[in-house]
Amino acid sequence: SRNYLNLDSLKKVVEYIKKEFEEMGVSSVEQKWMAEKNEYSNIIASYNPLKSKRLIVGAHYDVCGDQPGADDNASAVAGLLETARMIFENKPELDYGIDFVAYCLEEPPFFGSELMGSYVHAKSLKDDKVEVIGMICYEMIGYFSDEPNSQNFPSPELSALYPNVANFIIVVGIDKYQEFNSKVHRLMAKDSGIDVQLINFPGSSGLAGLSDQRNYWTFGYQALMINDTSFIRNPNYHEKSDTIETLDFGKMTEVINSSYRAIVNLND
Repeated sequence: SRNYLNLDSLKKVVEYIKKEFEEMGVSSVEQKWMAEKNEYSNIIASYNPLKSKRLIVGAHYDVCGDQPGADDNASAVAGLLETARMIFENKPELDYGIDFVAYCLEEPPFFGSELMGSYVHAKSLKDDKVEVIGMICYEMIGYFSDEPNSQNFPSPELSALYPNVANFIIVVGIDKYQEFNSKVHRLMAKDSGIDVQLINFPGSSGLAGLSDQRNYWTFGYQALMINDTSFIRNPNYHEKSDTIETLDFGKMTEVINSSYRAIVNLND
C-alpha cells in the first residue's frame, strides 16, 4: 500500500510516474522534503516551462492505511498522466505553462499540516514569486453509478440542488474564487460526455478543503477540486474494497476529456 510508512512502495510509485513522463518525451524533477525523519517526493513535469504564468494540475499518489486506493487516489493520478500525455502530444498554443504535479503525504497523519506535498509545492511557488493563474486538483475521479438514489448528500439543502444518481463529476471550490471555478465548470461542461456539476462553499473548512487545493488557497492562489464526491458517494473510501474493479474507465475518460478542454482554454 502506498502509505507514508511504506517507503519502498512510494519509491516504486515515484519511479513509475517518472517513467510515464519519460515515455511522453518529458523530463521531470523531484521536489523533496523531510517528514518524521523520512524523505518524500513530489514529481513535477512542465509544459511551456519558459512561460512566466503557470497553471498547476495536481493529484496525490499516497493512500490512507493498508488498502489499494484505486479511486483514492490512483484514479486521479491516472487522470493526471493522461492529461499530461494529451497536452504534450497535442502541443496546444498557450500563453501560460502547465506544471503537472504528483504529490505525496496528502493523507493522514499529515493531512492539514505543512508537511503535505501540496503545501510544500504551493509554498515554493510563493517563495519564488511565480505567477500562478490557477490550480486544478484531481481527487477521486473514478467511482460512478447509474442506479437510482446512488448519490447521497450530507444535507437536505444539497440533496435538493444536485442529482440523486451518482453519474456526475463535480467542480468544488470556494466563493472567493467563484469566477475561476465557474469558468472551469463552463469549459468542462460544454459538449461534455459526462454531467459536470459545480459547488462553491463559503470558505475553506469542511467539505471544501478536503484535498490538495486547500494549500494553494493558503498562499492566495485560486484553486479548485474535480471530484466524484468521495466518501459521500463511494462506500469503498479508505477501505480494502477500493479496488480497480470498482472504477468506471468510460466515465473517467470523459472527466479527463472535459478537464482537458478547460485546461487549454482558460484564456477564452
